[in-house]
Formats: sequence, structure tokens, C-alpha cells
Amino acid sequence: MSRPYRIVCVIAARPNLMKMAPLLHAFQAPDTQVETLLVHTGQHYDADMDTQFFSTLGLSEPDFRLQVGSASHAVQTAEVMRRFEPVLEQTAPTAVLVVGDVNSTLACALTAVKQNIPVLHVEAGLRSFDRAMPEEINRLLTDQISELLFTSEASGTSNLLREGIAAHRIHFVGNVMIDTLLRQLPNAPTASAILGQANLAGFLPAGAPYALLTLHRPANVDDPQRLRALMTAMVRLSDDVPVLFPLHPRTSGMLKQYELGHLLDTPRLACLPPQSYLHMLGLMKHAAMVLTDSGGVQEETTALRVPCLTLRDNTERPVTVSEGSNAIAGRDPAVILALCRDILRYGGKAGRIPQYWDGHAAERVAAATSNWLQSRRERRP
Repeated sequence: MSRPYRIVCVIAARPNLMKMAPLLHAFQAPDTQVETLLVHTGQHYDADMDTQFFSTLGLSEPDFRLQVGSASHAVQTAEVMRRFEPVLEQTAPTAVLVVGDVNSTLACALTAVKQNIPVLHVEAGLRSFDRAMPEEINRLLTDQISELLFTSEASGTSNLLREGIAAHRIHFVGNVMIDTLLRQLPNAPTASAILGQANLAGFLPAGAPYALLTLHRPANVDDPQRLRALMTAMVRLSDDVPVLFPLHPRTSGMLKQYELGHLLDTPRLACLPPQSYLHMLGLMKHAAMVLTDSGGVQEETTALRVPCLTLRDNTERPVTVSEGSNAIAGRDPAVILALCRDILRYGGKAGRIPQYWDGHAAERVAAATSNWLQSRRERRP
């Protein structure tokens, strides 16, 4: 028996996969009456990594690949809209579901509403209050044109209400990315196993403490002085504790461009290639601390109760600070090092798990969506 509703679900970058996987599984439940089609815009794409992520998360191949690729913000957004419009015309969906805050999120939401197709936004309402961040603009505009808005923390709901979004359109469901983390965590390898695969087995004795670093945001890595300062701080930190550093392609390129590669030739700083999802979970789970500029890593370390220092001046995920294991370290090397040494000395904060970060957020999204679809049908003349 065919399902009466069709939802086109959009992914664009690897973090979107961790958010989308539990949603697609939840919509497969018999009582949802929803057929899903998956569109991968290709905003961020690596064939080998994509294959690993789809296999690990139990996802089928996307129904549509738009293969947009990298470009400026304006060109990329426009190209996603141009390629997404024929998909909507071909599939005639009941709704379009977008996650997160990348350019494709806004582009596909705009394309849908211009065709009078309702938009469902998962991870709505997050705000850094820093409009210099492109993601902040994407978040604000996507929320204003969405029909249903699913929030991952209470601050998201408060932000949306303050911005004039009607309360009946907002659903506090929890964090779908944590659904994936809790499902996959038992499969995550140890740091020793990961280092062995990278031919670095002798770098870290089994069970020894280490810090994990991720760095990729343009505000940090595209500025040579800022990148030099942060990397110099990490070199100094490595005197206190070994540092594992999975190198993002953007960061690697900028280190070469600014002739800062020599900072990586540090005995207790181990550069790793980009890691699979399970490998990153394993590295985070066993770390003494994590230093990052990634929003998703802030959430994952909170769920793992591992001390995290955010190398930014703000966060759009304040619950990771107010309840979780995260702290805003900023970009001052002296402050960062002092906070790191406090964690090494006293253990850092573990925090607590925020409300609804329980592995069932996607089920709540599916239930709320099903109720909304049924109410729309009942309202039709």
C-alpha cells in the first residue's frame, strides 16, 4: 500500500548525514504514512568519505545528487536553487525537510516556499547573535519561511518566539544528532586502534591522556595571524599533553598557503587525515579534552560528558555551556592554555545531558509531522 505523503529530505554536508539518518529511519515506521526521498546537494562532497558515512549510518544512496560543489556563498546558493527546482517539479512533495544551517538549507527552503511547498526545519532556532557568520543568516532566514520548526534545546524555542514565530509551529523535540551518536557509540574504536591504522601506534601509550583538536571555520583558519596564534597555542599545549589533530582539508590548505606547516612538525602533535564518523566518536569519547570550533562537536562532547573548549567568542548552542561540558575559550592563546591546564589538573566539567537528548528526538519529529499532515488533510474542503 502506497503512503499518502511524500517528503523530500535534503542533505549537503557530512554533519547533515548524522542528523538525517535517524529521521529517515523514524519516517519508515508504518504509522507515519510518509514516503521520503533523499536529495544530496553535493555542497560538501568526498566520494570515499561519503561512502563510509552512508554505510556506517545504514543509509541508502540518495535519490538525487545535485553535485553542486564548492563556490562563493552567492554562487553556491543560487546553483543549489537552480538544480533543486526541477527535483520539486518532478517529485511534487507534500513538504521539504531541511536540517542545520548550511547554504543548501536556505537555498532548498527558499526554492520550496516559492513553489508553495511547506518547509520543515530540524535544528531550528539556534542563534549565535553574530551576523558575521554566514550560518547565522541561513538560520534566521530559514526559520522565517518554515512551516514547522523543530528545536534541539530550549533556547531555540525562546529565540523563535521572540522573533515572532507562532508557538503552534514550534516543537521542542531534542537533538537528532545525539540519536545517531547513542546508536553508533558502541561501534566506536579506541584511540589506540585509530592511531595504529594511521601508522602512529607508538605516539600514545595505551590509556594515556590526550587532547583532541578540530579546526575548520573560516573565521579561524582563513586569517593567518589568528591561525598562527591558535596553532602556536596547540604546540605549547603539546608540552603538557599529546594533541591529536585530524586535519580538515581547508585547514591543511591554509597552513600551506600561509607557510605555517612547520608548526605541525611538533613531536607531541599528531596530524591525522580526515576521520570517519565512528573514528571521530572514538577519539572524542576517550579524550581528556576536546578543543574545537565546530558546533556539532560541542553537542557531541556534551552528550559524551567530555570537557570541551570552543575556540570561538560565541556559540549558537548555549545549552552545551549552561548544562553540558562545553566552555567558550575564545581565541586568546594565554586563556586557552590556562583553561586546558585547569582541565588537566582538575578534570574539567562533565555537565549533564540536556533535556530530550535521549536518542528519541527523530521519533518526536516524525510524530509531530504526522499529526500536522493529518490535520492539514482534515482541514481541506
